[in-house]
Amino acid sequence: MKKTDWPIRWDLLLRYRLIETIALWEGRLTTNHICHSFGIGRQQASKDINTYLRELAPGNLVYDRHLKGYVPSSDFQPVVTRGHAEEYLDLLARQQNLSSTFEALEVGLPGSQVVNAPNRVVAPETMRAVVAATRAGRQLQASYASLSRPEAIENILEPHTLVCTGNNWHLRAWCNSSREFRDFALSRFHSAPTVLRQKARHSSEQDDDWNRSVVMVISPDHRLTEAQQNIIALDYGMENNRLDIETRAALTPYVLSQLGITLDSRHPDPLVQQLELTNPDHLGFGSKRERALKAAAGLR
Repeated sequence: MKKTDWPIRWDLLLRYRLIETIALWEGRLTTNHICHSFGIGRQQASKDINTYLRELAPGNLVYDRHLKGYVPSSDFQPVVTRGHAEEYLDLLARQQNLSSTFEALEVGLPGSQVVNAPNRVVAPETMRAVVAATRAGRQLQASYASLSRPEAIENILEPHTLVCTGNNWHLRAWCNSSREFRDFALSRFHSAPTVLRQKARHSSEQDDDWNRSVVMVISPDHRLTEAQQNIIALDYGMENNRLDIETRAALTPYVLSQLGITLDSRHPDPLVQQLELTNPDHLGFGSKRERALKAAAGLR
């Protein structure tokens, strides 16, 4: 591709994509978002927003003096993004990975292809409400449906963390009806939740399973031959056919699910199963074990 074939410089395109993504999924954009993300001054950030509105998407954003920021207009249409939830969620997931500074690094990437499985659909209005309630520590009035209870039920949630579990994101929150912390898939909110004025009475500090750290011991499926087990061990960098994975107790079912490990219904073919958990009795689920396994399978 010639230099003149691409209408927007790459660095500007990234900034325009950030403008569109933050505005659509958080509902409020300020120059600070651009300044902190790209290390540029406020004047340049303001110029980027004005250029985006003038040349790419006139009328997409409206300045809200009360919020002191730009909000998406009622006629908002994505121009440099697809308007999919995973674009915002990927931005959150990459935030940690990009926190380190790489110096004198020459990167030459070969041709590559990323295989993407379908992501669950999340409405922008749902995301905005969830983000606002989580950041402000407020209660969330939500209508939620699950496979175990298909009819949507009104409930009051007190969220503390957004969690990515691969192709799905869920909300870790205190559930007022069940009187415990649970996980809620963002795709299963029946309608946009409402952020309430009431402050949340429960935080992550009170979530025992969230704060409790566990170590899962993973090994090759013992039904494989020794040679096959050695291959699996090399795949995962195991030592003595053992891989220790430390994680939050609340996230254990999802880690197991990503590894293809099921505790109650082992796959009959070890070539499919490949891995097994060797210390299930030390994870401390107790009576919550069945519910945790259902959460990992997306049954809640």
